[in-house]
Amino acid sequence: MAYQHQLKVHNNLSKKLEPFVPIDPQQVRMYVCGMTVYDYCHIGHARVLVVFDIINRYLRHIFGSGNVTYVRNITDIDDKIIQRANDNGEDFNALTERFIAAMHEDADALGVARPDQEPRATLFMAEIIAMIEQLIANGYAYAASNGDVYYDVSKFEGYGSLSGKNPEDLRAGERVAVDEGKDDPLDFVLWKAAKPGEPSWDSPWGKGRPGWHIECSAMSTHALGEHFDIHGGGLDLQFPHHENEIAQSEGACGCKFVNYWLHNGFVRVDNEKMSKSLGNFFTIREVMAKYDPEVIRYFILTSHYRSPLNYSDQHLDNAKAALTSLYNALRGIEPAGDVQESDYSRRFYTALDDDFATPGALAVLFELAHEINRLRNSDAATSAQLAAQLVQLGGMLGLLQREPEQFLRGASSGEGPSDEEIERLIEERLAARRNKDFATSDRIRDELKAQGVVLEDGPQGTTWRRD
Repeated sequence: MAYQHQLKVHNNLSKKLEPFVPIDPQQVRMYVCGMTVYDYCHIGHARVLVVFDIINRYLRHIFGSGNVTYVRNITDIDDKIIQRANDNGEDFNALTERFIAAMHEDADALGVARPDQEPRATLFMAEIIAMIEQLIANGYAYAASNGDVYYDVSKFEGYGSLSGKNPEDLRAGERVAVDEGKDDPLDFVLWKAAKPGEPSWDSPWGKGRPGWHIECSAMSTHALGEHFDIHGGGLDLQFPHHENEIAQSEGACGCKFVNYWLHNGFVRVDNEKMSKSLGNFFTIREVMAKYDPEVIRYFILTSHYRSPLNYSDQHLDNAKAALTSLYNALRGIEPAGDVQESDYSRRFYTALDDDFATPGALAVLFELAHEINRLRNSDAATSAQLAAQLVQLGGMLGLLQREPEQFLRGASSGEGPSDEEIERLIEERLAARRNKDFATSDRIRDELKAQGVVLEDGPQGTTWRRD
């Protein structure tokens, strides 16, 4: 009997594991908060990119690739962008274009598929202004004396439902700054009046620019409709960003905004919070200078997406060793045969059906690799079929899609021996072994190992990989 998917997701709105039932099974719709492009992406961003890439891939596996719409936005105007552009003495558009290109390079290297749509805030001013006007008309927003427009939190009955925060508790101890025109400490800005020298757009309230929260409400509903299936992002966005999105979107449309809210957990560095002030803040590019991007992707998948992820060189080294063992299982075997549903695939799907539990899915890949290694010398046909299944299931996680030799031999950093030099030394070592000159054979092996090259002798001869 064919496997019947029963996908369940942890909905942060209900704080429960719920069956995933799309509004329209022919068009699953997901929106994820993307990057604010004023700097290079860091390892926290890498987790968001990879986690929701896995979710996107698996939804397409279940519902069909053409039946999923994945939208991930770009915030290309905000205070940090303006400040960084001013510090650099450059136009903010030049700054954002540079970092958008860098973000795409990093995501591509990590094997992250491009979203179906990637809206930018600056291209949606008409939609943003229209939503603010609707909120004012519906009694949820007001224009203040200072030229800003604010959302009136007291008018939205469900405020705090996502984060579990009580508005009265939030209000306690807060105060309105002298230069603010809002009526209540909890009210948040929808439109900011222009300051001298800042980028600005025309609006019914004068020149200005949008607040951060309204951008996502306008872009998501424009792309996916007023009511859609999944909204995702990092746990740090749950409050106030996503809480404010719900208030804005539901206040404007008078209907439910999103059915399922998914948030990935924080990334910590050696068990400490990642921050520039602690000196433990790493960009994706810095990490990729030391580790293959697929190793970073594998490392991210070793923890459930909702759990904290602890970054350390040791954990990256462990990920490299684990991924190397999977590629080693495929080495020297040509995957062949039609991939049939099996106990391995059923258990792989069962793991991912349980709120995208990638650690359980990875465990199945290792069972497959173990069986391939057990059979490789006694049953070539079965090991080739199992290899095909390992490659197919690994592909759902964005893994194991390269030729094993390409991954295992890696790329020379320029500091170690070249591929040609390694091959020459292997030939010298083989000649020494034929002449029973084991001292020379051992010396060549040890010299290569000292330079990060591991030799592995087997029935088919000597292979090598960079360690």
